[in-house]
Amino acid sequence: MNKRLAGLLAGLAMSTAWAQNAMPVMELSAGFHRIEAEVAANDQNRQVGLMNRKAMPTQRGMLFVFTQENTHCMWMRNTLLPLSVAFMDAEGKIINIEDMQPQTEDNHCARRPARYALEMNLGWFTQRGIKPGVKLGGLDKAPRPQ
Repeated sequence: MNKRLAGLLAGLAMSTAWAQNAMPVMELSAGFHRIEAEVAANDQNRQVGLMNRKAMPTQRGMLFVFTQENTHCMWMRNTLLPLSVAFMDAEGKIINIEDMQPQTEDNHCARRPARYALEMNLGWFTQRGIKPGVKLGGLDKAPRPQ
């Protein structure tokens, strides 16, 4: 096999692996603010989350869909971006919002049982006046957790 063909096959294998690990994207809303949320609804995607990313568009985030309501915790191992996380109950109402610093292993937990968590760039919720008690729209269309 020549080097060019080997390079093409390696590139195809890498893009196929990326596509298999790509998360679906759905639209959410917080008041009149639109969010494009990648959805982490299985164990592998929830464990990797936003690790190793160097940038994220302003309106983009990641929605974690948990298999059951619990006082879930998040941390920032191998995460390069400063983030804010909103924990939400099964109806989509924000329980609490926590700010998280890059590459730390501090636990940031829901104050009471949560079904979802939404990570956005640091300060996104505060800059838009979004506080605990606000209900996010669109969660009813989230995939079932696996």
